[in-house]
Amino acid sequence: MPEDPQPAIRPPTPDPSEPAAKARAFPTTAGVYLMKDASGNVIYVGKAKNLRSRATSYFSPEAIHDPRIRDWIGQVRDVDYIETADPIAAIFLEARMIKDLRPKFNKELKDDKTFPYLQIRIREEFPRVEITRKPRRRGVRLYGPFTSAKSLRQAVDVLQRLFQFRTCTLDIRSHEKRWKWFRPCLLHSIRRCTAPCNLRVSREDYRAQIKKLILVLEGQKDKLIGRMKREMLAASEAFNFEKAQRLRDEMTALEKLDCRGDVNTDAQPEVFPIDPKKGLRGLQKVLGLAKPPRTIEGIDIAHLAGQDTVASVVAFLDGLPFKPGYRRFKIQSVPGIDDFASLREVVTRRFRRLREDDEVFPDILLIDGGKGQLHAACDAFAALGIEPPCVISLAKQQEEIFRPGRAEPIRLSRHSAALRLLQYVRDEAHRFAQHYHHMLRRKRITDE
Repeated sequence: MPEDPQPAIRPPTPDPSEPAAKARAFPTTAGVYLMKDASGNVIYVGKAKNLRSRATSYFSPEAIHDPRIRDWIGQVRDVDYIETADPIAAIFLEARMIKDLRPKFNKELKDDKTFPYLQIRIREEFPRVEITRKPRRRGVRLYGPFTSAKSLRQAVDVLQRLFQFRTCTLDIRSHEKRWKWFRPCLLHSIRRCTAPCNLRVSREDYRAQIKKLILVLEGQKDKLIGRMKREMLAASEAFNFEKAQRLRDEMTALEKLDCRGDVNTDAQPEVFPIDPKKGLRGLQKVLGLAKPPRTIEGIDIAHLAGQDTVASVVAFLDGLPFKPGYRRFKIQSVPGIDDFASLREVVTRRFRRLREDDEVFPDILLIDGGKGQLHAACDAFAALGIEPPCVISLAKQQEEIFRPGRAEPIRLSRHSAALRLLQYVRDEAHRFAQHYHHMLRRKRITDE
């Protein structure tokens, strides 16, 4: 008798909680991915233009032979991600998270090395142009951070050929007679600099050169590239292929000037270090406190079209982040979009718990937002019957500080140590809230 046919064996349905299956559910947008071990510790952080494609490549059959990951990929028990607006933002977020989390298997970006900037010292009589990793806050036009020092140097090389600005460190003053006898360097001989060091260009003409450079850096680069493209085509039609290739390479270098972040939103804290003591003393003065504050807590709300609304609470001690004091909240009582109601809920939950546990309130509570957000927080304290600490809000557009009972905001210099400390707290609360929001959103999408 013929044997009974064996039933077909179906492969087991993959567990959606397994790292490989979770990676296949990632979006195809840019962002940062996080590899975690069995204890939930982040052991590797990476960036990607396409999160799904990049993350799933770690779990392919070929990955085990990759010398860069084979020693640790077997320890991965979970994966997570944070979306970003574009690949450039992913580069800066990856660097920030590696410095914050110190993942065990990341080799790069753990040191104090920062991204390069391009700065123009506009207060000098003959402004110099320089690439630096330690930019100034005052007296400069600042661009960056740039994602690649090599690409930035190539772009500056092209721009210097076009606008002939100086990159030296000489302190040139036109009223000093010694500069009439100064010998220009080689850059003048090869037409890379108009030699203000020998007063061969007037102050007005040199600053006109710098103005053209600034226009290119701030939005008129396309006109310059369009002109170069026409020159390249003309050179190609004239069989001058060497010139055409040079122009093509120069256009490529100039286009990479767009691979940069924003000075304010993407600056790494170690680039513009904040003096915590100076900032705290400044807050004591502007807020009228009896003594310098020691503890500051910051609150921020995050959501996407009213879904997965979350809140973060970050803690700063003596002007520095105190990670054990960080808390996160999933908003429970607020349907849809209502930041004011969400703030009332998180303030209520946070300070009711502090009161019940007989814990000390922070010296300053910072709310991200304007008058409306500040009033919402104060309403929560009133409903609890709690005497609030010093509660303030920081409105991002004009960086104005609002206080209860005062119609006019406090406006500080953008270079004020007190304002920069508050910005640090606010931005850290925003980062922490966004991280939690993306985690909940990913979990919801996976479950669906």
